[in-house]
Amino acid sequence: MAIVKTQLWIDGQFRDAKSGATFQDLNPENDRPYAEASRGAPEDVELAVQAAHAAFASYRETAPAQRENWLIKAAELLEQRAEVFIEVLIDEIGSPLIKAQFELKYALAHLRAAAGIPRRISGLTLPSDTPGRLSLAVREPLGVFACITPFNVPLIKAMKQCTGPLATGNTVVLLASEHAPVLAVRVAELFRDAGLPAGSFNVITGFGEEIGDCLVAHPLNRGLNFTGSTRVGRHLSELCGRHFKRSLLELGGKSPLVVLKDADLDAAVQGAVMGMFLYQGQVCMGSSRILVESAVHDEFLGRFAEAAEAIGHGDLRDPGTWTGPIISVRQRERIQRHIDNAVTQGALVVTGNKWAGNRCLPTILTGVKPEMECYYEETFGPVTSVYPVQSPQAALSLANDTVYGLSAAIYTQNLTEAIRLASGIRSGMVHINAPSLYDEPHVPFGGVGESGMGREGTVTDIDHCTEWKWVTIQTPGASHGH
Repeated sequence: MAIVKTQLWIDGQFRDAKSGATFQDLNPENDRPYAEASRGAPEDVELAVQAAHAAFASYRETAPAQRENWLIKAAELLEQRAEVFIEVLIDEIGSPLIKAQFELKYALAHLRAAAGIPRRISGLTLPSDTPGRLSLAVREPLGVFACITPFNVPLIKAMKQCTGPLATGNTVVLLASEHAPVLAVRVAELFRDAGLPAGSFNVITGFGEEIGDCLVAHPLNRGLNFTGSTRVGRHLSELCGRHFKRSLLELGGKSPLVVLKDADLDAAVQGAVMGMFLYQGQVCMGSSRILVESAVHDEFLGRFAEAAEAIGHGDLRDPGTWTGPIISVRQRERIQRHIDNAVTQGALVVTGNKWAGNRCLPTILTGVKPEMECYYEETFGPVTSVYPVQSPQAALSLANDTVYGLSAAIYTQNLTEAIRLASGIRSGMVHINAPSLYDEPHVPFGGVGESGMGREGTVTDIDHCTEWKWVTIQTPGASHGH
């Protein structure tokens, strides 16, 4: 297969990095070069931010109908180019076909939902204490947004992070994961062909540790949308706080799945498989802690292990394949270290702890204790731990024994108990009788604690991407009062 070559997308043009530097983007299936991508540096970030800032002056004045049309056109083009995007998701980041199709479908839905944002940007008329004075509150876009996307769902996150700012009249500089530069360039082509003006959407590819800080801290950048690790998110949050920038952070997770004794075990097992093993566990909402009431623990564990062992790990383009390759050598080493650390200290492997090439097969552990790395830390791979609990209250206590708080799942037929647990679990999202891995374009998506702050989704995008301005108009000749 020929190596794909990509450039930066700045001010409506594809261009090499000013230094001419490039880097290799590897196919995680075999670690062979998939693409040669331009390696952006601070000087390229400067060009991109300046282009976005210059474009903002006119882009902010575009009519709601125009922004709506651009986003609708982008959705039409994405649907037409579905196979192109699916192929990139498979070859660039190791997505099994089923996950690539899921990602494409969600991205389409988000684009279409975002197209409705421009007509919902409303203000307020307010009473005034001064007679004859008209008091208005209006929303205005902020300016340039930095959007930093992860490798695992690069198409979904490009749509979630970038369309809110674009729909509300802001401009964007997208810094793509170094593992997904080709996908980001395909998104640039999509928005270009949909008609977005030059400079309104820009793409930088390279390494976050080299250029992330200068992008986020740039004085012309007014907002940040970031998805990634808690460690990096904390650092970027500090930068945003220092420079008074708006920020939305979607970070790590250690999401609990609770199975009570009256649960439909078939549904619970299916939810655990979906919530933990889709895209080989490289998902922030993964059910990496499964808390099962003792009365059904053994039966659930047996069924769950059987289902995990049946997960396909063949050709990525086979609809029956769920387990693909782990993204990088560093991440493979982290997964194995977490397993080895737990086993060395007494945890039992129910199934898994086997590799097929670069693929870690679904792994289920029991006997995991707080002193083991995988008890508190996010593994970000197909590794989960099952714990017996004596009661719903014990499950709640264990569910909250974490610094994270992204998503949670509860399986029970007692909806009163389910609502009580949902209220007590410290997380941004709770799904009752459904997997922890779930999202829709319009909902407030996000976590608490070290899972981040702020919410993605079209229902919250207007608040996040605009700021209020108070305007008063004094009627000529009216008494000003006090």
